[in-house]
This record gives sequence, C-alpha cells and structure tokens, in this order.
Amino acid sequence: MATAKKAPAKKAPAKKAAPAKKVAAKKAAPAKKVAAKKVVAKKAPAKKVAAKKAPAKKRTPNAAFMKAMTPSAALAAVIGQAAVPRTEVVSKLWTYIKKHGLQDKVNKRNINADDKLKAVFGKAQVTMFELAGLIGKHLK
Repeated sequence: MATAKKAPAKKAPAKKAAPAKKVAAKKAAPAKKVAAKKVVAKKAPAKKVAAKKAPAKKRTPNAAFMKAMTPSAALAAVIGQAAVPRTEVVSKLWTYIKKHGLQDKVNKRNINADDKLKAVFGKAQVTMFELAGLIGKHLK
C-alpha cells in the first residue's frame, strides 16, 4: 500500500497592527451607541410545573419474617412458649429488657443480660445490633 505524502500546513499570515489613530476613533464611537440604547425590562422566568408522581405501592412484608417459629427453652423462659414470628420475638425481648431495666445507663446501645438473657445471649453484655443475630440460634 502506497503512502500519500501530506503537504506541509501553511501558516496563516500574521495580522498587522492597526494605526493608533484608527483605534482611538473606534473606542469613541461605542460610547455614543451605549447612550442611545433603550433599557428593556426583563421578564420573570416561567415557573416549572412539578411532575406528578405515581402513588407509592404498599410494601408487603417478607413472608420469611412473618412465619411463626418455635423458641428454644432458654428463649421461651423470656418471651413465652407460643410460636411467634421473628419480628414479634424481637419486640417481646425489648419489652422484657425495658421492663427489667437491662439497658445500660451510660451506653444505651448495650444490653446487660440477667440470668435468663445470659442463657440466650451466651455473654453478659451485648449490643442492640447483635440482638437479632443471637436470637436466630434459638428459633426453629
């Protein structure tokens, strides 16, 4: 395949500076035109119409959370023997914790376990974030 030779690019000729007299005359002319211009009142920008949103769909609960589960003997001592969903187990545990004043006074995120909760948690103090994970071991 033959290669084509490119012609060297031509440089644009440099513009010559205009004489000083012409530049001064051009500067004086726009000053007269500025005084002759009329002031046009600006219009307020049009308000944008907000797009209507579709109504939100009602959220349905996950069936796995709503399934009734049987608590172990240690957990049943705290929440009762009846089979309840996971969400209800957490709710009943918080009721027990608040009733017996087991939430730490200084750091409210911690739960101090009594004898019944120590059997469920396996340690003396847990955080509220560990609560759901520790309960899972005691549900069938």
